[in-house]
Amino acid sequence: MRILLVHQNFPGQYKHIAEALGRDPAHEVVALGVHQRPVPAGVRVVRYAMQRPASTVHAFAHDFEGKMVYGEACARAAMALKAEGFWPDIICGHPGWGETLFLKDVWPDAKMLSFQEFYYQAANADFNFDPAFPVTDPAAYWRLRARNAAFLVGLEASDWNVSPTRWQWSQLPEFGRARTSIIHDGVDTQAVRANPNASITLGRAGVCRPGDEIVTFINRNLEPYRGYHMFMRALPEILRRRPKARAVIVGGNEVSYGAAPGGGRSWKDIYLSEVADKLDMSRVHLVGKVPYPTYLNLLQVSAAHVYLTYPFVLSWSMLESMAAECLVIGSRTKPVEEVIEHGQNGLLVDFFSPDAIAASVVEALANPKAYREMRRAARRTVVERYDLASICLPAHLQLISDVAAGRTPITEA
Repeated sequence: MRILLVHQNFPGQYKHIAEALGRDPAHEVVALGVHQRPVPAGVRVVRYAMQRPASTVHAFAHDFEGKMVYGEACARAAMALKAEGFWPDIICGHPGWGETLFLKDVWPDAKMLSFQEFYYQAANADFNFDPAFPVTDPAAYWRLRARNAAFLVGLEASDWNVSPTRWQWSQLPEFGRARTSIIHDGVDTQAVRANPNASITLGRAGVCRPGDEIVTFINRNLEPYRGYHMFMRALPEILRRRPKARAVIVGGNEVSYGAAPGGGRSWKDIYLSEVADKLDMSRVHLVGKVPYPTYLNLLQVSAAHVYLTYPFVLSWSMLESMAAECLVIGSRTKPVEEVIEHGQNGLLVDFFSPDAIAASVVEALANPKAYREMRRAARRTVVERYDLASICLPAHLQLISDVAAGRTPITEA
């Protein structure tokens, strides 16, 4: 089978799929992307670039215009592939940046399987969720609706779709849900698991191991969308009540989701400054972004792992922390509630309550033995529902085969 994978940051969500397809000599696998990333064996990657002209479009159309620029550039790269004689049986693409918009016009006979990550809603999701950032301008609602325009064009062009969680699937318009399977990207539970011999070195604190009072908070970037401000407000009370505890905070200074703070400052610095005079900074380790093995070691030594999020895309890190038998203290928001059942495989707290976050973490540190079975149940949840090798990857490969062959896949209602 001839397969085209499309993702601006390839491999992105296609990492495991691309590796599996690339190992199979029965497939010819080509990928279109923009940024330089490690390439799985057996996959040919074609990079393309854009020349974006100065924009004079209406402010509400800026997002749409940006996706048109990506869509055109990707389509022109596709035309070059077509001229070489490459005709895919199926195109698997992430439409979030507009790259897949015109590919069905390049290859009308190819099937299109789109990865539907997030559809914006004006209520019951991330928009206007946080009272700290109230939406007061009516035009913000109009911009949000306009932001879905390119998404809807891409959805119409897709033969089928896949969404990683039931909650993300539920945000799609009804006609889109009817043509969308729910399959998570998957967690490699053989690689991500508890390790009683794990260790991590924290500067002058020295070597820390499982059993030490290590509180972890991990995100790609430290920002309100992932509850960084609420965690920092909880941290002084955690460290006050647990004098041997240390907090390890992983994440960069950039913005992955939501607006930048402005003024040349980062969210990381803003919320650190807010509580710095209440913290013993010798016990707070802001380590930036770390290599994957270091991240995994942190999960394995964690005594309490705090994961907070707006109602938005669920992070891989939460499922990986559960697979590593972390005790997850998660926000009581829909994406987290889909996975964590309070008191069974983790703890849920009010996203907006630093006091509740602190109380849960303190209790976890004070009585670690009481949560051993909860940690094991967290791993079982991931193994039984999100395991890469036995569940998610086979389901993705079957979905690709079904869509390419014109068979109607199974959806979940």
